[in-house]
Amino acid sequence: MTDTYTLLLLGGLLLGFSLLLVAISSRAGFPLLLVFLGVGMLAGEDGLGGIRFDDFQLSFLVGNLALAIILLDGGLRTSLATFRVALAPAATLASWGVAATAGMLAVFAAWLLDVDWRYGLLLGAIVGSTDAAAVFAQLRYGGVRLNERMRATLEIESGANDPMAVFLVVAMLDVLLQPAAATLPKLALSLAQQLGLGAVAGLFGGWVLTHLLRRLQLAEGLYALLIASGGVAVFAATNQLGGSGFLAIYLTGLYIGNQRSRAVEHVLNVMDGLAWLAQAGMFLILGLLVTPSQLLDHPWQALGIALFLMLVARPLAVISSLLPFRFKAREIAFISWVGLRGAVPIVLAVFPVMAGLPDSLLLFDVTFAVVLFSLLVQGSSTAGAARLLRVLVPHRAEPVERRELWIGEQHSLELLSFRVEPHSAAVGRTASPRWQLGGDLEVQCVLLLRGGQEYFPDENLHCESDDVVWLIATSGDARRLAPLFSAEAPKDQLAASAFFGEFVLEAASSAADLAALYGLELSEAERAGTVADLLEHRLGRRAAEGDGVAVGAVQLTVRDTEHGRITRIGLKLGHGPSDPSGI
Repeated sequence: MTDTYTLLLLGGLLLGFSLLLVAISSRAGFPLLLVFLGVGMLAGEDGLGGIRFDDFQLSFLVGNLALAIILLDGGLRTSLATFRVALAPAATLASWGVAATAGMLAVFAAWLLDVDWRYGLLLGAIVGSTDAAAVFAQLRYGGVRLNERMRATLEIESGANDPMAVFLVVAMLDVLLQPAAATLPKLALSLAQQLGLGAVAGLFGGWVLTHLLRRLQLAEGLYALLIASGGVAVFAATNQLGGSGFLAIYLTGLYIGNQRSRAVEHVLNVMDGLAWLAQAGMFLILGLLVTPSQLLDHPWQALGIALFLMLVARPLAVISSLLPFRFKAREIAFISWVGLRGAVPIVLAVFPVMAGLPDSLLLFDVTFAVVLFSLLVQGSSTAGAARLLRVLVPHRAEPVERRELWIGEQHSLELLSFRVEPHSAAVGRTASPRWQLGGDLEVQCVLLLRGGQEYFPDENLHCESDDVVWLIATSGDARRLAPLFSAEAPKDQLAASAFFGEFVLEAASSAADLAALYGLELSEAERAGTVADLLEHRLGRRAAEGDGVAVGAVQLTVRDTEHGRITRIGLKLGHGPSDPSGI
């Protein structure tokens, strides 16, 4: 009994200490997941805690469960509109990109470690995929805001490349342990089976769970538990049938997340905490599992493999994957750099250990060192690389709080609170009950907070700096309301006027009128369309937020999109190396 309480005490202290360090690490620019990994190593047998932990079976179980929850949460938060702008490049990275990375690394690792080429290919397959937990955490909480196409490419790639990595690892284990049975037709059939069953099971599981959400009346917190348990069941059943559980649970989350309902909102609120708990627990256990002193047995080889992966294999794989999709050179460079490795390679490195492969601990130690180096170097420099390569887009002003107010099961309004920033357009505005903000944007003001005092809307009440205003608006209006309450961007962030330009055009504006006003040379087809049509025609593909083109002396940049369609476009006179169109 004492051992049980001691274990619970240690677990609580480790998790609590890690969470306290997260605030410090976010200010210092370190990846949040590196904190959990570091605390686990510090508590391990070579650290201050001296805890001896070498249970690969338990680590494998926890790792798979945590990755399933993380991918489910990632799918829930990915919109289909995002897929429309990034599915093709992300799918290419998740398939060809992983295979190309593994192949190049195999040759180098076999030479550097002086092992059989099959071991080199196995190591390449283990570290060939980016990690969903690391990428999601860095892009969503690391203070880096990219244009929609780049962000979606990185997130979808990290969520979708796990099936290819798992297939390659299992295939190479078959080649090493059962070479006679590992024929090329059998491997091709296995890949088709994993992807096919994973896709079918994921979509079917999402459909079933969505219908359950709409029909069951549960306490708010139980909706998320239903989705989490159902998602894990889909993950496990798909794996048992020989399909890709990782693909299945990601698609399950994607299906559910794009079916708006009252229950889905409850799920999102709770799943965020479950995903963080899964990430924290997984990295703590993986940190305990490793023996840091063993990492020093092959320090230069591990460093060489990490550098080759970061500077040669990943960039070449990304270039060959993205060139057909008209990404700019600096965008390709950034995507190459943000190929973060994390828990997935470590979990995959457990496969050979559990299979009893000779020298499997060498592969595990090298993999762990590569992951550690990737998180430390690439993860810590993500924001700096984004600034250096000029791929950042301006941060949007966001509501202080937002609540979904559901009317029935399918329709909703939003309750939003904004802080009135000094020198913003809201300062001095009458806090009347109804705000008409131009066009079709009309909102209801319900409360104003000033110095801890509550004031109800009144024609004689005016907004002042640092007031907090509560508004009721239709779903999706928060983005259009935010500029009213925000002043200039903070000094360390890119100003919207510098990126998009001082002028804003409606997407439906006439391209012919624009050409007449600024003396632009357009073709007859371009003159007959809208400004949005002109921008997408010059881009040669579907545009996403932050995409821009130069038309004569005018720079046009997508400022807002809704459901995958352009709604507003920024206009800037003259264009130079700092503009979105620059190489």
